[in-house]
Amino acid sequence: MALSVVKESIDSVRSGVNSYFAGKDAFYVCVATTGVSVTAVYLVQAIRNRENIQDRMKVKFFKLLRKIPAIGNKIEDELAKIRESFYRDVDKRTKGVGYVIRLPEKGLGDEVITKEVATYLELGEYDWESGFVSGAVYFHDKSLCDLVARVYGLASYTNPLHPEVFPGVCKMEGEVVRMVCNLFHGGKDSCGSMTSGGTESILMAMKAYRDFALDMKNISEPEAVLPMTAHPAFNKASQYFGIRLRFVPVDPKTMIVDPKKMAKYITSNTIVLIASAPNYPYGTIDPIPQIAALGIKKNIPVHVDACLGGFVAAFMAKAGYPLDHGFDFAVPGVTSISADTHKYGFTPKGSSVILYSHSKYLHAQFSTAPDWPGGVYGSPTVSGSRPGGNIAACWATMLRFGMEGYVEATKKIIEVARRIENEVNALDGVFVFGKPATSVVAIGSDKFHVYHLLEGLTKKGWNLNPLQSPPAVHIAVTHMLTRPGVADRFIDDVKTIVQDLVKNPPTDLGEKLALYGTAASIPDRSIVREFTRLFLESMLYTDSSRPHRFLTNELQNANGKINDLDSESDVILKPDWKK
Repeated sequence: MALSVVKESIDSVRSGVNSYFAGKDAFYVCVATTGVSVTAVYLVQAIRNRENIQDRMKVKFFKLLRKIPAIGNKIEDELAKIRESFYRDVDKRTKGVGYVIRLPEKGLGDEVITKEVATYLELGEYDWESGFVSGAVYFHDKSLCDLVARVYGLASYTNPLHPEVFPGVCKMEGEVVRMVCNLFHGGKDSCGSMTSGGTESILMAMKAYRDFALDMKNISEPEAVLPMTAHPAFNKASQYFGIRLRFVPVDPKTMIVDPKKMAKYITSNTIVLIASAPNYPYGTIDPIPQIAALGIKKNIPVHVDACLGGFVAAFMAKAGYPLDHGFDFAVPGVTSISADTHKYGFTPKGSSVILYSHSKYLHAQFSTAPDWPGGVYGSPTVSGSRPGGNIAACWATMLRFGMEGYVEATKKIIEVARRIENEVNALDGVFVFGKPATSVVAIGSDKFHVYHLLEGLTKKGWNLNPLQSPPAVHIAVTHMLTRPGVADRFIDDVKTIVQDLVKNPPTDLGEKLALYGTAASIPDRSIVREFTRLFLESMLYTDSSRPHRFLTNELQNANGKINDLDSESDVILKPDWKK
């Protein structure tokens, strides 16, 4: 019966098509068929593209717009001004110290080098060692630095790529992974690897789920569902691995994602659901138990990004500040966690972990080349060779703190974060976004542009982070901020500035913050990308017209002049960017 119905439908379609093309020229039939086929292919590609159709149309529109000479030239002129302003900032930050732009003819002595390193490290305006910087450096203690320096020195030339040569470093990495697995309630099958930082941990998780989904579910057009507040490392993973990101808006009051809305973004190509514990902008934790339950229901892995606050959240219950709900492997359905040891784990920069509930995901993370003429090759992370010194320093730091040390540090950090939250909420003119779960507090205002608060705090020596869409300022409370008097000063400074802004709200922002604030409202996002690239380029700026005194002394000595290597003489010419 069913077959006869299908046959009748096919015959009906065939009859209709034949009737339409009856008497038509053969060329017309070929062109029509080709046109339909090309259109169908285009539509399929458009649907599968990582960017939605609206965004792509917008990009093409602005590209065409910039081809108009008057518009394109104006944009290029403005970008040139932005580049120059970034270079001016670099000149200001380097305080007249010349640039080493080539190797010196003769090697320098140890004392000269260490003295110069100290000079370079003194550049900068912010007193980060005293806790006046949001995040960036999470713990600083001379005795810990001395230990790390000794340990790194011992392991500085080791490389876990060669386990038969450096088995001890591989053992340390395995022990770091196991300690953190146990900390996050991983079962006997839990596993993972160390990485160079949170971004690489996230990249590895996304690569693992892409390959796992292709192998097990034959998904060739992978998609990930994640909150708008998820870290931009997921955007990087999208660009690197060809994964389409489907962003879910967060609640504007709670600043967390709604799992019911998240479910609507799931398709047959979804390879992973993503949650933050906490997210970077607002410090709020997504409802991970509900998201994990959704993952179980849909048979989709769930990744928890705990890079920022994982090493706070893990100790909060013992510190007397239990979270409202679970976030780690104790929650059924959580299949992976990224957590940075180099943030609230207090280890030196360059270490993080990516953990999985089962080795089947870890295996999908690995890269192998079994047919290489150099031998069978395998690598667990992005890098082949990895610095064993970082692994050893991480291992040593964790052992030095122990459970008791981390709980004590967490208690101090959360106490200060809660105090800042309460004091800000009590002020007229400002408010705290959502319910901060760990160490991050984001501040907004409905009375004045909140970037004015940031400007005021910057003038008083603080370095905080501006947020956009909506504008906000956040502080990530570090251990240094818990030192006597530091939090008091921060709160007093916030109160003084806010009270003045409420009485006399200004109209104009400073140049840099005005640029940052404007960026959020520029419809052509390619321009924002371009001046972001200009900023990144400026970080590597070297001025060949201002060689370091090491090099100028060589030139002067070659001309028969003798100069003290420690003199401050530099050849000052016209900066490169002004040529």
